[in-house]
Amino acid sequence: MGSWATFGGDLHLDLSAGRARGLGLRAALEDALRTAVREGRLGPGTRLPSSRALAADLGIARNTVAEAYTQLGAEGWLTSRQGSGTVVAERGEPQPAPPPPGVRPEPAVRHNLMPGSPDLSRFPRNAWLAATRRALATAPHEAFGLGDPRGRIELRRALAAYLARVRGVRTDPERLVVCSGYTQGLGLLCRALHEQGVRTVAVEEYGLPPQRAVIAEAGLGTVPLSLDEGGARTGELLGSPAGAAVLTPAHQFPTGVALRAARRATAVAWARATGGVVIEDDYDGEFRYDRQPLGAMQALDPERVVYAGTASKSLAPGIRMAWLALPGRLVEPVMRQKRLADGQSGAVEQLALAELITSGDLDRHIRRSRLQYRRRRDRLIEVLAERVPEVRVTGLSAGLSAVLELPPGSLGEEELLRQARWLGISLSVLSWCRASEAPPAADAPAALVVGYGTPADHAFPAALDALCTLLRL
Repeated sequence: MGSWATFGGDLHLDLSAGRARGLGLRAALEDALRTAVREGRLGPGTRLPSSRALAADLGIARNTVAEAYTQLGAEGWLTSRQGSGTVVAERGEPQPAPPPPGVRPEPAVRHNLMPGSPDLSRFPRNAWLAATRRALATAPHEAFGLGDPRGRIELRRALAAYLARVRGVRTDPERLVVCSGYTQGLGLLCRALHEQGVRTVAVEEYGLPPQRAVIAEAGLGTVPLSLDEGGARTGELLGSPAGAAVLTPAHQFPTGVALRAARRATAVAWARATGGVVIEDDYDGEFRYDRQPLGAMQALDPERVVYAGTASKSLAPGIRMAWLALPGRLVEPVMRQKRLADGQSGAVEQLALAELITSGDLDRHIRRSRLQYRRRRDRLIEVLAERVPEVRVTGLSAGLSAVLELPPGSLGEEELLRQARWLGISLSVLSWCRASEAPPAADAPAALVVGYGTPADHAFPAALDALCTLLRL
């Protein structure tokens, strides 16, 4: 800790520096003493000269020093002790904040194969910048104020036309609500459904745990729907307590299967018969490789199916843009929840996305990305077939991830994760996605969920090498 003996000689310089910044004499003295305490040049308990002695040393009025001492004492920097004069007060030092409950420090990651993210290096910066400039140049002044919680009309019009063209969604701008990401959209919808009496939501047996946490936060329970090669077994909705169901019909995450037509029809029929709501999570509907794109399930009954889309996979999760195409009866309840959440999503981002859509730049970006991800997918299949042919790879006809099923006798999922961390690989295991609280069967094979869309092009070969090293352990 510092003392007056080591600091006192600097006070003249610090005082001159404060005066040079335009501070008054007293303010400069206060600033110099605060800085000395903050930097440790004056430690707690250090005794300061009397106001008379310091004034004489500095060649200034004693009242100036006395007033500075009084001000710093009121702020807690100094304290006066009977018979001991003025000393530097004890001060608590800020401690690093502990991580939130359940959040662990991230280990060093050299190879990011986590599912759920696109290649961020492919974000179309130039097109986005040009779209933003055009949007800012033409936007009305009122666009930068608080407006319709559903979002900017420019984006809702562009989305209505775009979704009808590429996904077959039947909606109009009045029924679209723009959200700050799919997670927010799901939360708004669940809270609106809770207000209307829904207490339980059916979810697919495998999915993203954070989405189930959002449902629970809205006060809703969940029941799992089992899965097979035809997608969710929607017949299980019949007789269940669910008032809503979240499905991924075009591309189930993480298994990669598509929901069969008959099961789509069953889910819609259930909703019509019970007054329930189907929430269609179309998180990566743009990326199909070995089959024709499946149209949105929402088109079967726009009054019973909510369509939820996002730009997180087609562009980047960081722009926080998603949308809900709602049945008429849910528009006002969801709008009310949006007002309470954040009023509206960012106007500039909405205007830029509208420009990106209407200019055709989004279509061009998606076509280029689809080609790149298909090449990545094909290379993954080729490398695994050559180096670890005993590993079964599924979920490959669409999306940005694959499921790698390991043969009997392989390491368990927990050990695989531990070894992956040691190798600097970030990935997921299938059991993490499981909705049921019951553990999987003892003889269930270990399986990894690998995001082949995440690494940049230059990093992908090394990531595949590291993955093969892990699978050969």
